[in-house]
Amino acid sequence: MAHTDNPSALTARIVADDEFELSEVPNRIFGSFVEHLGRCVHEGIYEPGHPSADENGFRQDVIELVRELGATTIRYPGGNFVSGYRWEDGVGSVEQRPRRLDTAWHSTETNEFGLHEMDAWLKKVSVDGKPNELMEAINLGTRGLQEAFDIVEYANIPGGTKLSNERKANGAEEPFDIRLWCLGNEMDGPWQLGHKSAEDYGVLAADVARGLRQIDPDLQLAVCGSAAHDMPTFGQWEETVLEHTYDLVNFLSCHAYYEPAHYDGDLQSFMASGVDMDRFIKEVGAIIDTVKAEKRSNHDVYISFDEWNVWYQSAEPSKVPQGIGNWPVAPHLLEDVYNAMDAVVFGDLMITLLKNADRVKAASLAQLVNVIAPIMTQKGGDAWRQTTFYPFALTAKLTKGGTVLEPKQSSTPIAAKAYGEVESVNSVVVKREDGSHVILLTNRSLDQAADVEISLPHAGFATVEATTVHDDDMYAANTADNQNRVTPSRNTSAQLDEQGERVTLTLPAVSWTAVEVK
Repeated sequence: MAHTDNPSALTARIVADDEFELSEVPNRIFGSFVEHLGRCVHEGIYEPGHPSADENGFRQDVIELVRELGATTIRYPGGNFVSGYRWEDGVGSVEQRPRRLDTAWHSTETNEFGLHEMDAWLKKVSVDGKPNELMEAINLGTRGLQEAFDIVEYANIPGGTKLSNERKANGAEEPFDIRLWCLGNEMDGPWQLGHKSAEDYGVLAADVARGLRQIDPDLQLAVCGSAAHDMPTFGQWEETVLEHTYDLVNFLSCHAYYEPAHYDGDLQSFMASGVDMDRFIKEVGAIIDTVKAEKRSNHDVYISFDEWNVWYQSAEPSKVPQGIGNWPVAPHLLEDVYNAMDAVVFGDLMITLLKNADRVKAASLAQLVNVIAPIMTQKGGDAWRQTTFYPFALTAKLTKGGTVLEPKQSSTPIAAKAYGEVESVNSVVVKREDGSHVILLTNRSLDQAADVEISLPHAGFATVEATTVHDDDMYAANTADNQNRVTPSRNTSAQLDEQGERVTLTLPAVSWTAVEVK
């Protein structure tokens, strides 16, 4: 990884300017997602009898990896699952909880893991010395206003009412004090139980939001945006829903998944998936601004990008069971095995979220364990890191508590069929409290290295360290049999000039890199 003067290499110049701050790095941008889907809960975070399981049945090997990953807010319990979920099924005596059909994923839900178990698990994870935050999703598919009232009363009222006293009787003397709530999930999607028009959903979400604020005016509420950027109702959906809910909610959700099949197999366009995410965010931001102006509101609504990832939706692991007699418990579903190229696209999406931190104040990587996840497990066996684990963990470790600087970069353009000419190098600069800087970069090119020059805000920086995720075989992956096939490595091309004000380095084709300058 030597810095070269190869004229055929791509070039990029990045300027880190402390005078132009974009936003503090939102802690919630490092959120993830636990849905009752496949083996995310069962055999994922929860497996009684596993050699590492504690008295609650929580896998300690998974907890250690979640801590290393640095995930913060956990969205739960869905996802499509929530639109048919009765939260009451997941509280009380485990032995008496009912088994239910989960029509979203054609499975059987045992309900042995529910709200109390999730609260206990979040306390066990305790990333950065404090319990992870719960982002609870409310069923607005098959249920509505009363059920929303009930779960907030059960979870958040200290005591003295029927439902808060039931919580106490079920073992939680103190309220869960859940601050962040999703008002349904992907209600624009025809696949969603209780799918609604924008008008009908907007009216319902507004009623629920008003009601919940009568219980607690300081709750933070996320209303459903489009389930994907290419939904036929995109734009109109957001505008209609916000016209009903704007002053009542804090977040509008966005969801996006990317895979080569989305681009008819054009890998260069797949590598540039961050371009689509960036456009999606900016378009939703423009709609938010439009409604705010129309209402002459002083209230701010931000984006919760609470589902995002690389997901091979057209592949065999994503096919759900079928048949009237075939409703398995925790089937192997959506268990994509991620390669080095997927990790780079994933890292590019993380960079894009940070570059839009003035708009995106919360995000949830979908999902956490086994299901399109950075962490994989075997029943009764190992837990290991997928390739996508590393860009997330390094970004969280290096940028939490920092400030995103306004992007100032240029790079050799490359052609992507889906988007025309795009930047070959994508980057974001974060200034940390101690004055050090982190620069995250991707080289999107499939076949060309990129020579990069980074101009620092001033002279006097003393050290530079660069870590790159790359493999000469971009299809290389981490598996149960070879768990460390793809891991980060030091990029020895990174050099700091004598004045301590300029960094140069070379990015291999299809690579993600974190540069730390102190």
